[in-house]
Amino acid sequence: MTGENFAAGGQLLGTVVAVQANFYRVQMDEEDGEQGSRGAEEKLDLNAPQPLSPSAPLPLLLLCTRRTRLKKIGQQVMVGDRVVLEEPDWAGGRGAIAEVLPRKSELDRPAIANVNQILLVFAVADPPLEPYQLSRFLIKAESTDLDVLLCLNKSDLISPHEQQQFSDRLLGWGYEPIFISVKDGINTDQAARYLSNKITVIAGPSGVGKSSLINTLIDSAKLRVGEVSGKLARGRHTTRHIELFELPEGGLLADTPGFNQPDMNCNPEELIRYFPEARKRLAVASCRFSDCLHRDEPECVVRGDWERYEHYLEFLDAAIAHETQLHQQADPESTMKLKSKSKGKGQSQYEPKLESKKYRRISRKTQLQDLQELYRDEE
Repeated sequence: MTGENFAAGGQLLGTVVAVQANFYRVQMDEEDGEQGSRGAEEKLDLNAPQPLSPSAPLPLLLLCTRRTRLKKIGQQVMVGDRVVLEEPDWAGGRGAIAEVLPRKSELDRPAIANVNQILLVFAVADPPLEPYQLSRFLIKAESTDLDVLLCLNKSDLISPHEQQQFSDRLLGWGYEPIFISVKDGINTDQAARYLSNKITVIAGPSGVGKSSLINTLIDSAKLRVGEVSGKLARGRHTTRHIELFELPEGGLLADTPGFNQPDMNCNPEELIRYFPEARKRLAVASCRFSDCLHRDEPECVVRGDWERYEHYLEFLDAAIAHETQLHQQADPESTMKLKSKSKGKGQSQYEPKLESKKYRRISRKTQLQDLQELYRDEE
């Protein structure tokens, strides 16, 4: 990583590469680290025991805390944040985050900042490629407005004819995949070129070789690799937290916890924009209605025989259901129930809904109050 103009003003800049409880691992910019190393060498007492030789370069990775004032103003520190550090302890490898620089992009799941692109990794076999699952990941990636790069791993397990069939099919979707094999080292160098000098999030279902790919691209990563379940034909999760790894040719790669089904929480009206084949149709024509959902509306230019149209309809139902749930939570009447005041007269009113507490034990205070009421009735 290279520093920005802030370093010239005397500030120390770095990138948060991992978050652990209330501590943040920050990778310093190279020129800042070099300055810190020289400053530490000048201040070190050579007669006292030191963890490092005075002539050895100090690590560019510091374990930092967050200043209390950042916590008071509600400033969250995320993986990928560019930060300004204060009071670095180069010998002890410590520091304090004083400021978070403005973010260029931000993802909520995974929680990471300043990402440039998303690398989706799927396997063509073992586990077999599921078009619906791939489509769901692609839609989630498109909704971030980041560049999407698609890698298909384990290409050594299929024939050239099958590979061409996959390629033609995905070109129809609007994507040009890179076929790789981490096991045999096929096209991994080509994938690495797309990651140079960028912050990339790698995502995809479990068992497709994400951790193996990272271990191939970055020797120092040494991530744990899982096996594919024989019964479910799915992989087991091996990544438990978000961490940025530095690439040899520059750039950072973020490994994210695996999940099998990304949430479909996008706006129903915006969903169609996440399909490249639909965007192509809308670029040359427009629907009759501006709020067209492309289901059964007349004169719709999107509805048709393209392959993923059925996927779109299913995702649309999920997006509408999610939006309806949000409206119900925001609507105060959703927490009320309509109850008739008297039978046969048509009068009714809203009353608060009570949560079901079928198995809740009656409190001792309530029992005593009930006994007191009973005594008073007997008197």
